[in-house]
Amino acid sequence: MSHASLSEAMAKTLARARDLLPDGPDQMLDARMLLAHAAGLTRDKLHRLELSDFTPEFDARFAALLARRAGGEPVSKILGHRDFWNYRFHVTPDVLDPRPETECLIALALQAPFSRVLDLGTGSGAILLTLLAERPQARGTGADLSAAALQVAARNAEALGVSDRATLITSDWFSDVEGEFDLIVSNPPYIAADEMAGLSRDVLGYDPRMALTDEGDGLSVYRLLAAQSGARLQRGGRIIVEIGPTQGEAVRGFFAAAGFSGVRVHPDLDGRDRNVSAIKG
Repeated sequence: MSHASLSEAMAKTLARARDLLPDGPDQMLDARMLLAHAAGLTRDKLHRLELSDFTPEFDARFAALLARRAGGEPVSKILGHRDFWNYRFHVTPDVLDPRPETECLIALALQAPFSRVLDLGTGSGAILLTLLAERPQARGTGADLSAAALQVAARNAEALGVSDRATLITSDWFSDVEGEFDLIVSNPPYIAADEMAGLSRDVLGYDPRMALTDEGDGLSVYRLLAAQSGARLQRGGRIIVEIGPTQGEAVRGFFAAAGFSGVRVHPDLDGRDRNVSAIKG
């Protein structure tokens, strides 16, 4: 087995991926992640592949994964997991795929202490469970209308070792929430109904619609959060919500009109409006 022949086998395999996968900055990253998955390895262990691994069965597994990605299925949904912050989250078609930009909400939340956190529309639990993992003394509640999503969140809570501090409930936003919190977080559905058709097939075909749009103007949940979150926040407690990049002024206005103080719009790493935070006076 020569090093050259192994290199040739790898190059030939990845060239096939280049021919099949859509062009873009993540094309070869996607290919390597799928190649590792076909081999039963993590991407950083691809160097462990040997020439004998490139069997017809291995080629068939890789080809099937490439076909799914070429059809628009996100890599995270193919692999069944997404790395977010410092943790790995199980994901299924029942939950929104955690996005890197949502890590900005985590960073904001961690800027001040909290002991009881409520995550509305928790989905996979990525926000709530990350915050609990980062703050071992905190406890939290994750609310979602989808029972299937809550099952995914429960699996993730167990994997991260925070199940004893995370309560997961079926609730239509605040409808079945009890108690008071010093931090409320949410990444609600903020895409307007008339914008849905313009989404990429990676999103439109593989994320649950109820996690993407309010079937209205994209702002209805923020109106509800501004009107009702004060009743569940302790005095001085914070609320942080993720927003679409054109919604900053509108959402800031909702919270200011509801009597919150310190209402701020925060940009993401690309400089686009991404979160709004407010404090209960």
